[in-house]
Amino acid sequence: MQASSNDLRQLGAQLKPYTKPITWRSILQILNTFPPFFLLFYLSSRALETHWALTIPLNLLGGLFLVRIFILQHDAGHGSFFLKRAANTVLGFFSSILTMVPYAAWQYTHAVHHSTSGNLDKRGTGDVYTMTVQEYLHATPWQRWRYRLFRHPLTLYLLGPFALFMIGYRIPMGVSRRRPALLRSILYTNLGIAAYIAAIVALFGWKTLWFVYLPIQFVAGAVGIFLFYVQHQFEDSYWERDPRWEFLKAGLEGASYLRLPRVLQWLSGNIGFHHVHHLAPRIPNYLLEKAYREIPALQNAPTLTLKDALQVAVADLHLYDEERKHLVGFRDVAPLLQR
Repeated sequence: MQASSNDLRQLGAQLKPYTKPITWRSILQILNTFPPFFLLFYLSSRALETHWALTIPLNLLGGLFLVRIFILQHDAGHGSFFLKRAANTVLGFFSSILTMVPYAAWQYTHAVHHSTSGNLDKRGTGDVYTMTVQEYLHATPWQRWRYRLFRHPLTLYLLGPFALFMIGYRIPMGVSRRRPALLRSILYTNLGIAAYIAAIVALFGWKTLWFVYLPIQFVAGAVGIFLFYVQHQFEDSYWERDPRWEFLKAGLEGASYLRLPRVLQWLSGNIGFHHVHHLAPRIPNYLLEKAYREIPALQNAPTLTLKDALQVAVADLHLYDEERKHLVGFRDVAPLLQR
């Protein structure tokens, strides 16, 4: 969809009524998310007493509930879950111990992502780094190899959950030392995680840590990376340089609508309506679909089915071609490297 600036301004005004949290619905989401997660964790730990294979379906479902917990943390980070900032902070910090994503530090880098998504001049914070064709052609062999390794599906979805959630978020990644509050956020989250792990070992033993806790974290991390990746890395995603870059265009044309089966839509906290979220980050997750259904202009956004998303996740679409205005693959530029 190619929308005019005037149309986009009108769209921004249309979205404003959806940006007020509904307290009872937020509380309901807490009640239908956290207790089931802890129940699944407990059932998996008990199943482990019989055979580790019995934990697999429980861990998979537990990982999906952990994704949903992150969506609640995500909403709190945008100030869209509760009206009071303090309530959002409490929910966000408690969730961060479970998700392993430090609340305040992530909140900062994620805000940068929203304010720069699709901007070729401001890449590198809170996003999946994407090179342009010209940058790749002018890179050294080592830089090209490192970038190809980073973008490989096995790296993203198998190593990524461990590298990002268990290592990357444990250190001040992307956070300036001039922001002590954010550094404290990482430290307090690490301490909270250490206490959480100690409690798991004390209550259930080391086997539960290895066969329940870590698999659930891995599933949640892999699904989270998948969702974030496919909703910004499709072929015709919006990219532009300053001063032509536009926030509303980046939201409508640079973030997709991922049409998921109803159960997966619920478990992923409606994050599939990602273009709506980017256009108005203050909309609570439970009002994203309502906005999408009631505002016709939102229904013209780039749309992916689950099958499409799985194809995008492993597709050779890693370089942005500024001339053709879409993502291309390493194979497309290989002939240029041989000249």
